[in-house]
Amino acid sequence: MKNLLIKELKLASSPLSYIFLIAALMTLLPGYPILMGAFFICFGIFHSFQNARESNDVLYSLLLPVKKSDFVKTKFAFTCAVQLTGFALCAVLTALRMTALSGAQAYKDNALMNPSPVFLAFVLLLFSAFNLLFVGGFFKTAYKIGIPFLLFGIAALVIVAVAESLHFFSALSFLNTTSGEKTGLQTVFLALSAAAYCGITYLSYRTSKKRFELLDL
Repeated sequence: MKNLLIKELKLASSPLSYIFLIAALMTLLPGYPILMGAFFICFGIFHSFQNARESNDVLYSLLLPVKKSDFVKTKFAFTCAVQLTGFALCAVLTALRMTALSGAQAYKDNALMNPSPVFLAFVLLLFSAFNLLFVGGFFKTAYKIGIPFLLFGIAALVIVAVAESLHFFSALSFLNTTSGEKTGLQTVFLALSAAAYCGITYLSYRTSKKRFELLDL
């Protein structure tokens, strides 16, 4: 497992998976749907799956003395490692915008979502959709990536649209303040999203492992 993960990080992964972590900086952009930063982080991971497919990494890995389940576990471990790194960057930048930059006029006048615990919650929900629809979909064939990513793209657009719409309801207008109003309630939503991320990712892993065991490569 350890050696497979090292191979994944150094050989099978695409540099774009690491470069696209820069998309977390979109958290600082006013007048922009900042959740797209999480989408681009997932897009970077997509390139690693594409790179591995083109280099026949699946077949090569299975020729090694390893279990099929370890290969699946490695793919999910790599995906989660990149996602959680991106989430940590978004969290740091969110804290910056809610404290030192909270008084900036560009953020006060921002009609789109401002960073908050709810924003971070939606980041995790978007990552959950990727793990379920794309990574889980990939292991149906261990080769096709187009349809799984298309399904994720559709789900991502729905998640972004919902997240950007919530603060327009009067009862939820506090979601777009820069002063951290009702932070406790927002943190509860973040905690629930974190639980959903763990549950959905684990469910996708278990399903992917069963699917991959049945594939005749």
